[in-house]
Amino acid sequence: MSVWDDLVGQDPVVAQLRSAVEATMAGQAAGDAGGGAGKMAHAWLFTGPPGSGRSAAARAFAAALQCSETPRGCGHCASCHQVLQGTHADVEVVRPSGLSYGVRETRELVLRASSSPSGGRWQIVLFEDADRATEAAANALLKAIEEPPPRTVWLLCSPSPEDLVMTIRSRCRLVTLRTPPVAAVADVLVRRDGIDPATAEAAARAAQGHIERARRLATDEQARRRREQVLAVPRRLTSVAPAVTAAEALVKAAEEEAKATTEELNESETAALRQALGESAKGRMPRGTAGALKELEDRQKSRATRVKRDALDRALLDLAYYYRDVLVLQLGAGSELVNADIAAELRTAAAAGTPEDTVRRLDAIMECRERLDANVNPLLAVEALTLALRTGSG
Repeated sequence: MSVWDDLVGQDPVVAQLRSAVEATMAGQAAGDAGGGAGKMAHAWLFTGPPGSGRSAAARAFAAALQCSETPRGCGHCASCHQVLQGTHADVEVVRPSGLSYGVRETRELVLRASSSPSGGRWQIVLFEDADRATEAAANALLKAIEEPPPRTVWLLCSPSPEDLVMTIRSRCRLVTLRTPPVAAVADVLVRRDGIDPATAEAAARAAQGHIERARRLATDEQARRRREQVLAVPRRLTSVAPAVTAAEALVKAAEEEAKATTEELNESETAALRQALGESAKGRMPRGTAGALKELEDRQKSRATRVKRDALDRALLDLAYYYRDVLVLQLGAGSELVNADIAAELRTAAAAGTPEDTVRRLDAIMECRERLDANVNPLLAVEALTLALRTGSG
């Protein structure tokens, strides 16, 4: 077992990161100036499609850098265990919960990152979804990356290098992950989660390489049911009224999923903050605490919006894979179907239209995703989509 075991289908990335760790350790052993820090790139950018394991790769790299054993990244020493569990004092993991990450938060983060490591070799900041940093936040982050303390390492994660400003990405060493093969994802579900091979393969194919989504589909009946409801949408779009109804159902399902995901977390966060601020036995709060509670409420609302948008985006991707399968059948491409369990329905849909119709529908799905990303009202955006997808609209 090692810290690299969770990187599914990413052998080139593992080799790249292992080589960097070994070079750093060799530099330290040789007594380079600064204890070998000069050989270490102080900013890394992990990119790859959703589910490829960007954060897992960054976390494994952080563990290997802090590892006290040989070879580095053993996976069983105290340092490795603490990094992987998120409890290492010199590794800070930043997970933006809302739609964006502001300049004030970034400046506070930069200040914390400038401190010397308390016990580990490095002070490491693992910044998930760094693409959510606002322009002002990105400028504050750039300065920290340009002039880092000798023992600070920044690990930034983003779907694409282009999601970050050029001045930041040009100062980072790039680590590019790929979409893991379906077989590799299925193998992990079988070996580590004890899922039967048939269920694991079906979930891995449906998730198209997104490891965590594959695990949810394999283990969560509600997740499977939500996906089945999305895949039922195309056959319901026979006219305007059903299309509008389908849009309402998709948005409502995303809202319910967001509520289920965030409600319990919101309650625990609020209770913890109220207790920390000195809530009385009768539930009264001291003067001057309203601002802190309001700030928490705003962050929670932003997180709920983000979770809802992510849920909608997953539904749109499921629809995209549906029409991708239809197009494969129309073109006789011979590629494996993502939704092989509904192959008969896909063949019927393929026979009822043309490749041009299907491409137009795929374009409409991508346009809807762009509209949601631009903060268009979700119901309006999804209604426009379902109207564009309806049977006979081409």
